Amino acid sequence: MSFYIVLLVLALLVVLTIAIFNRFVKNRNLVKDAWSNIDVALKRRYDLIPNLVETVKGYAAHEKGTFEKVIQARNQAMAVPAGNINDQIKAENQLQQTLRSLFALGEAYPDLKANTNFLQLQDKLNEIEENLERSRRYYNGTVRENNTYGESFPGVLFAGLFKYTHFDYFESTEAERANVKVDFSN
Repeated sequence: MSFYIVLLVLALLVVLTIAIFNRFVKNRNLVKDAWSNIDVALKRRYDLIPNLVETVKGYAAHEKGTFEKVIQARNQAMAVPAGNINDQIKAENQLQQTLRSLFALGEAYPDLKANTNFLQLQDKLNEIEENLERSRRYYNGTVRENNTYGESFPGVLFAGLFKYTHFDYFESTEAERANVKVDFSN
């Protein structure tokens, strides 16, 4: 009788361990899937940025520093190795901040704001940003689920064994929440 009880307890532990492992795998895959949706939108944005910079250059040629910062931030974001989600988030936040300064230039040049090409590029970028925002919300939801499970009981007991990965949220930086200031006094 006691042999069957031990066998039953062992079988329950095996089933529980398998269920916990599968949940770790499911959560990690959901986060990666959510990130892939963001990644697609980011690639579209990367492709759009050089056209946007070239359009603005024609109207604000003396704003060379702003253009260089945008292109540098784009190149840094593109250089982050695939799969390194936490570093990609940091690079994207920096790129987002430089893009805001580029659009602030558009506000300072009325002729640019009336340029059809600029308006079309701005509309495309706004569409991409809206897609990114929706994807960010979904991504952050999957990250919350993943991180909560890996840091709470019983997941925390198995986190090291099953190679649990903590993912960062894709949040706005303090600079993104602040108003953009354009200073032409330089």
